Amino acid sequence: MLHRLHGESAYAALRILAFRTLPILAFAFVAFAAGVWLVGSHNPYTPAGYVGYLTKGAVFGQSRFYGVQRGPTSPGRGWLLDVANVSVTPYTYTEEFAGENSVLSRDNLKISFAVHTVWRVDEARVPLFMERFSTTVSNGDTEKAPDAIVKVAYGHFVREPLRTFARDEVQRRNGLKVKDDLITIGDAVLRRIQQYAQASPFVISSVVVGNVQYPSEVADAVARKLAATQELERKDTEIEIERKDRTKREVQAAGIASAMQIIRGQLSAMYIQHEAIEAQKLMVNSPNHTTVYIPVGPMGVPLTGTFPAPASPAPKSQ
Repeated sequence: MLHRLHGESAYAALRILAFRTLPILAFAFVAFAAGVWLVGSHNPYTPAGYVGYLTKGAVFGQSRFYGVQRGPTSPGRGWLLDVANVSVTPYTYTEEFAGENSVLSRDNLKISFAVHTVWRVDEARVPLFMERFSTTVSNGDTEKAPDAIVKVAYGHFVREPLRTFARDEVQRRNGLKVKDDLITIGDAVLRRIQQYAQASPFVISSVVVGNVQYPSEVADAVARKLAATQELERKDTEIEIERKDRTKREVQAAGIASAMQIIRGQLSAMYIQHEAIEAQKLMVNSPNHTTVYIPVGPMGVPLTGTFPAPASPAPKSQ
């Protein structure tokens, strides 16, 4: 009887202990689960100008594609959510062809130049970009350089074809012709790289070729030729000015000769005698005058003309 009473007391004590510890265990389990969920869940953020490629991880098994979000936004807190942000804003990259990378033209002239490319990632093709064109980049690298994913992908899939097309277009032309065909070369490279990237998520907007530099010997020779050409043009201009001045003097001389011809035609003997009489009248009527005796003809008209001097008498012989 005592043994039975002792067993019932122990059972009751266990029940009381269970009722007291069960809430504590439940709370501990909920707290543990909440802690695990908080540690394993994330609310990844995508800033403006980026498209986020969301993935959902797994404790066992493989991660999978979860969705795409266009910044600025976040999907809300989710279990094992992660994001790779891809910039969809335009980039301008410059490819230098200088030094050892200089290009030989068709006439074997070594040319240095630069190619400036404006491009971006198509935001509608970010999943394709991540699945087929991107490479693994650590989170530390993306935090230091948010555009590391895009930069690495450009280097792997666009850079070398672009440089190949640029070299080929320059090699097709003579060296001194390159500087005159910069726009044509840029357009040709743009067409070829756009055709190459047509099925990819890379959108190439423009290609500009510039900063063309020739070897110093060629540059000096071109400068001397330009100076000689300018000097020749200056002399041609001076010759043309002299020609115009000569024509002007000839026209002036012809005008003077014509005027003299007209004057000579009007200076008749009667006109000259009339002018002489008029001059004599003015002299006589002037209060201050000097009387000059001049030879006159039978009618009192001053004689004009050139008269031979009388011959001197011959000396008498002794």
